[in-house]
Amino acid sequence: MTIVITAWDRSPDGGMGLARDTRVRWALEEVGRPYEVRLVSLQSKQQPEHLRLHPFGLIPTYEEGELALFESGAIVLYIAEHHAGLFSDDAHARARAISWMFAAVNTVEPPILELVTAKFSEGDKPWAAERLPLVKDRIRDRMIQLSARLGDADWLDDVFSAGDLMMVSVLLRLRPSGLLDEFPTLAAYVARGEARPAYKRAFAAQLAINQRP
Repeated sequence: MTIVITAWDRSPDGGMGLARDTRVRWALEEVGRPYEVRLVSLQSKQQPEHLRLHPFGLIPTYEEGELALFESGAIVLYIAEHHAGLFSDDAHARARAISWMFAAVNTVEPPILELVTAKFSEGDKPWAAERLPLVKDRIRDRMIQLSARLGDADWLDDVFSAGDLMMVSVLLRLRPSGLLDEFPTLAAYVARGEARPAYKRAFAAQLAINQRP
């Protein structure tokens, strides 16, 4: 059955890999599954056809036969569970990878997204200048903890997994702020993720859409 995912027809980041469909593209590239992309505009995201797939009018979504999924973490989890390449055969290693997937989106990503909100959505508020340093410090606290756990290892749990895929995808959102460069261990970790051939293919596919005339 053909896999169909959705992506923005013009990503807010210009195709730099920060939109969440990149995570799904990367996962599919890692497991060697072809897919098609249906583009969604900001105008059409609230249309009934798209809301049937994603009740919040966002991307990505995933369709395969009668199955329809939304939320990038859930989609990557499904891909990893049904195709070899993102989970170890060892049950305990698989469980640890899932823990890191949840940590990426539930523990590490929220303060990073708060930074985006503080800078772009609330930057004109009278209290913005005082709030921004507090948000950055909350991110630094998480980065200190994550960097200590990673140490000198290449990946979070011996070999690359869906946990690393999700964590690298989340950390990439820090690069525009310069905060990632404050943590060389994590910057190198992200660079290893970006160097994977599957990531390069996913990134190129999203960038090509955004470079159309």
